Amino acid sequence: MSDRSEEKRARQRIPVRLPVSIKSAQGAEDSAQTRDLSSGGVFFYTASKFAEGTDLEMVLVLPSELTFGERRWVCCQASVVRVENSPELGNFGVAARIERFQILPEI
Repeated sequence: MSDRSEEKRARQRIPVRLPVSIKSAQGAEDSAQTRDLSSGGVFFYTASKFAEGTDLEMVLVLPSELTFGERRWVCCQASVVRVENSPELGNFGVAARIERFQILPEI
């Protein structure tokens, strides 16, 4: 029996709803909204069902509360680790591990 209180994540996730643009390695594009994120992972809701192991590129704006200063555009390279059906939201919940990210210049 698994204990849900046992945390497997190395970094604490912060509950935050942010819009995010997603592009898969296969070229599929979609928009999503985060549920929570950390420097090592993100959980988001989207209308598209991504398969586990899918490589993603995500672009989002981190608010100043998360960057300890100014808001920042970031581009993340991530890999899908889990997909959940979310019928109450009419879409899918996706957990992805962030492999790397870079801060983008302000447009």
